Amino acid sequence: MDHGSDFISHHLERTAIALHIRIIHSTVGRPQGRGKIERFFRTINAELLSTLPGHLGPGSRTPTPVLDLAALDRAIGDFIGTYNDRVHSELGISPRDAWVADGWLARMPESIEELDGLLLTVPKNRVVQRDGIHFQGQRYLAPTLAPFVGHTITIRYDPRDISEIRVYDRDAFICTAIDEAHPNLRLSLRDIETARRARRKQLRRAINDRIPTVATREEPRTPEPSKQRPKLRTYEEDE
Repeated sequence: MDHGSDFISHHLERTAIALHIRIIHSTVGRPQGRGKIERFFRTINAELLSTLPGHLGPGSRTPTPVLDLAALDRAIGDFIGTYNDRVHSELGISPRDAWVADGWLARMPESIEELDGLLLTVPKNRVVQRDGIHFQGQRYLAPTLAPFVGHTITIRYDPRDISEIRVYDRDAFICTAIDEAHPNLRLSLRDIETARRARRKQLRRAINDRIPTVATREEPRTPEPSKQRPKLRTYEEDE
């Protein structure tokens, strides 16, 4: 892989260690060293992105955004599923059938839950409060957390959906805590950050609009007469 921020992150490093995968970074400026992934990008660009609404065609410089990040993510996922199931021109069979033809299995964690945990973010430490776990301005609750009040635990979450978090104690899974304020609403970390920025801008504009009004209503204050100090020092005996 190359040296992009995603590929040199601690998250990917921890995941590779857990799956016993050795990461090899290609030489900077030489895409030939990562031909397979570059070919994959070419297929995505030619067969998927060019067909999606809002695509920037040749000669166009004013694209109209149509898809949000979630819709693009679904489109790429659907395309990969279709691509792996259709017959490959060079293989003569589908990539999925070629993958499992010899009974070869990828190195996997002991459970699906552990695999899901590896795909989440880097763990973060939090202290369990009496009213739950506080994270990103949200409050997460679960009955299983009652014995852990006052203790430091580890949480992991999916940035695309932080309506729930996974709670661990010394790498042992405890439970999934739910944001009871938004139980049926899928919120991403980006959505929350965007809403906060918009709220801050709104408050800043409101404050700036009120400053001139407050300034005009203030009456000018009469300056207090300054006490002039004598030029010569006097002593009690001289008075």
